[in-house]
Amino acid sequence: MNATNPAQKPTAHDKHTSHRGTGDTVRIDGLSVSFSTDAGAVKAVDGVSLHVGAGEVLAIVGESGSGKTVTARTILGLLPETATSSGAVFLNTDRGEVDVVTLTNKQLRQVRGPDVAMVFQEPSTALNPVFKVGWQIAEGLRAHGKISKKDARTQAIDILRKVGIPDPETRVDYYPHQFSGGQKQRIVIAMALVLGPKLIVADEPTTALDVTVQAEILELLRRCRVEFGSSIVLITHNMGVVADLADRVAVMYNGQLVEQADVSSLFANPQNDYTKRLLAAVPRIGGGTVEAVERARVRPKGWAESEPVVKASGLRIQYPGRLGRAGFVAVDGVDFEIRPGEVLGLVGESGSGKTTIGRSIAGLTRVTGGSLKVLGHEMNGVSERSFRGSRDQLGFVFQDPASSFNPLLTIAQCVAEPFIVHGRASNAADARAAVDELLEAVQLPKSFGDRYPHELSGGQRQRASLARAIALKPPLLIADEPTSALDVSVQQRVLEVFADLQRDFGFACLFISHDLAVVDIVADRIAVMHLGRLVEEGAGEQVLEAPQDAYTRRLLASLPVPDPIEQAKRREALQELVASEG
Repeated sequence: MNATNPAQKPTAHDKHTSHRGTGDTVRIDGLSVSFSTDAGAVKAVDGVSLHVGAGEVLAIVGESGSGKTVTARTILGLLPETATSSGAVFLNTDRGEVDVVTLTNKQLRQVRGPDVAMVFQEPSTALNPVFKVGWQIAEGLRAHGKISKKDARTQAIDILRKVGIPDPETRVDYYPHQFSGGQKQRIVIAMALVLGPKLIVADEPTTALDVTVQAEILELLRRCRVEFGSSIVLITHNMGVVADLADRVAVMYNGQLVEQADVSSLFANPQNDYTKRLLAAVPRIGGGTVEAVERARVRPKGWAESEPVVKASGLRIQYPGRLGRAGFVAVDGVDFEIRPGEVLGLVGESGSGKTTIGRSIAGLTRVTGGSLKVLGHEMNGVSERSFRGSRDQLGFVFQDPASSFNPLLTIAQCVAEPFIVHGRASNAADARAAVDELLEAVQLPKSFGDRYPHELSGGQRQRASLARAIALKPPLLIADEPTSALDVSVQQRVLEVFADLQRDFGFACLFISHDLAVVDIVADRIAVMHLGRLVEEGAGEQVLEAPQDAYTRRLLASLPVPDPIEQAKRREALQELVASEG
């Protein structure tokens, strides 16, 4: 760096020159980021200062809009053109310490990959569907130097092997769609690691993954630190993941850093009120026992003998094969019942058959064997014409409300759709009074009905989705992963709204989720699916505290808990369990 003229005011870079040699992989000093909008500048990050030491894992936590992702993206210079930043982001590179904020686009391209790399939240969007994964990994190598096709392929195979992709010599030539969600996340991590960066920024790397796959990805990230010597900035809203992986935690709220501490101190003795609320909102196994007992106590006499709204006996669902291949059996010989006003939680990994069961109850997937009775209709062989008259008795809450709402309609128009489709109203205006009542029932102001879906937060959209699902007061609701992508604080509010609605409206519900702690809160009984079969069923207290099946025990052991000391014990127990199984 050039010498500073004493008569000149020192720059941010000059101020921190004395800190060189501290061993930090990255140091953020007084970072502020604002975005230009039609309504004026919006400050997303306000005076944040952080550092990450060599080989350290720093978790940045906070709800949506807290500024954690903007802070992390600044490290790679990935802010849009509408962003204005001040402060400094010093990155330790092989060429010395550089301030990312001052770099040109060309200089940023030199830094990204060899010095800092990013693992994005959604691997399906991070990977190009028309190129083989080996080509996409090699692309990073080619961008930073001349390398032969043979050497690039060899390095791609080697990094795929290191991140745990089986048979990498063959699968290097696979396309992204030929991998599972967890494997695609491993490939994205491989793309980040192939150039040996000192720092990896992982933005919600486990959000949409099952707990067993999540445990594998966390173990892989842990190995990245040990085997590759990489520091990690982890962006997440899952406090169990933080307890499992992080060394230190930085808590952000409204663009500001409100608390920073080592992981043990933060969980044992949080100082900031927001941190305390954040930790209190985390669902825990056993948290739903009291609510389940209370729901059972107030049920009417003779409830257990009432006719089930859903009854499956030997349920089998097989998808037809193609090009001479045999069909795929998604659900095989499943028995269960859902009685009026009861919530059955259905849990299991992706591919276990739980969503297929939900779709078959709604008449969206054909039943190929056994019996499935829904609201008095036998679904095996049912025709759409005969079932259509009963569709107003079914409500559906989707995993992603943003994609289930028409972006061109207002929230009021979206919620009014069931009234119009089933002839209860001629148009959205006729249904507006009922829509306003529904919005109030899900704790949204009536004025939100005039907003468009993109103008609501994720939690607000999910509550609007609940309003639409209960619009016709159906006796049966199907909720497919309704809280999987929500922050813990937002998730807590949505679950509270769900519980209030279920108590007030009395609907039965199939609640599909991979989060055992969430299911424990809302469900009266829990059914565990594995490879198309129902392996265990019972009350939450029985299934979660005294599981009988080995798969259920592995699911529970894979669930990270918001306690670093307890989580370390659970991690060891999981490793022993996996070793004993195979």
